[in-house]
Amino acid sequence: MPLENALMMIEKPVALVLGATGGIGGAVARRLLLKGWKVRALNRNACEAARREPAFEWVQGDAMKAGDVLRAAEGAALIVHAVNPPGYRDWDKLVLPMLDNTIAAARESGARILLPGTVYNYGPDAFPLIAEDSPQRPLTRKGAIRVEMERRLKAASEEGVSVLIVRAGDFFGPGAANSWFSQGMVTGGRPLGSLKRLSGAGVGHQWAYLPDVADTMVRLVEQGDRLSRFEQFHMDGVWDHDGLQMIDAVQRVVGQPLRVGRFPWWALMLASPFVPFLREVREMRYLWQQPVRLSNAKLRAFLGQEPHTPLDTAIRATLGALGCLPADQPLLPVNRRTRAGRVESLA
Repeated sequence: MPLENALMMIEKPVALVLGATGGIGGAVARRLLLKGWKVRALNRNACEAARREPAFEWVQGDAMKAGDVLRAAEGAALIVHAVNPPGYRDWDKLVLPMLDNTIAAARESGARILLPGTVYNYGPDAFPLIAEDSPQRPLTRKGAIRVEMERRLKAASEEGVSVLIVRAGDFFGPGAANSWFSQGMVTGGRPLGSLKRLSGAGVGHQWAYLPDVADTMVRLVEQGDRLSRFEQFHMDGVWDHDGLQMIDAVQRVVGQPLRVGRFPWWALMLASPFVPFLREVREMRYLWQQPVRLSNAKLRAFLGQEPHTPLDTAIRATLGALGCLPADQPLLPVNRRTRAGRVESLA
């Protein structure tokens, strides 16, 4: 066999990651790299991005420019579409054109598209347990855009583009800086003295540890021969059945009881008419007012199990990344009765 052909056989597969500087995009990119992929990342400031993450192949370009995405996707077997406009700005003008560029590039290169899905696609008629075939009738503008994204991906799959959607709960973990955990439950940058409870008393909520989500996605991608042209999988992640399990875990990791108050939804209501970001956040409140859980039965049947980091380990890594823990913080038990009394007195 000629040497050139032999080298081609052992050449690493290429994954193009759009949104590699973000939480889920970065986590998937690092996991792909660990599993032997060559990671190519598109960025409008590639030189600066390369200084922060030199292990990736950075390509100068803009996800809003079809030609840039097409060139970056040349030779790629996978395109991770994890790019979103920051701060919810201009979603209606930017999100769908960016996805259309990804679809066009995948059609040309033959790459599979991997999309991180959300629960925003669903309204209360799909609650409390959501399967992959549950109806998608969202209540919000952002949710309607997410539904349209998946409709376009489904249409593309019928024309030969391979699509994989992996849906999970609210992210937490290193790199998940723009999340309900880091911006709603805790305050980063200093040791914790208090927490905010986002859900109503006794209302369950679903979380997803970012490294587990990335691991799940890459495991599914590696089973490409078993995947159909259009596949969706739901993760269970961390099911907080009463809204207190995450609070308990934070206190165990911190090693002391913390003051727990309610998240100030009322302040969002007052400010949202004037601040577009807060208006978008306010629209998501319905997801905290009743139990919302994704069923991972299909995922377990396909992979055998769902990757799952022990909760306290995940919380420790998250708080450490947010600058909320001193060095060598001990893991101590929490007096649940004392903590629960504090929480319920504020309900």
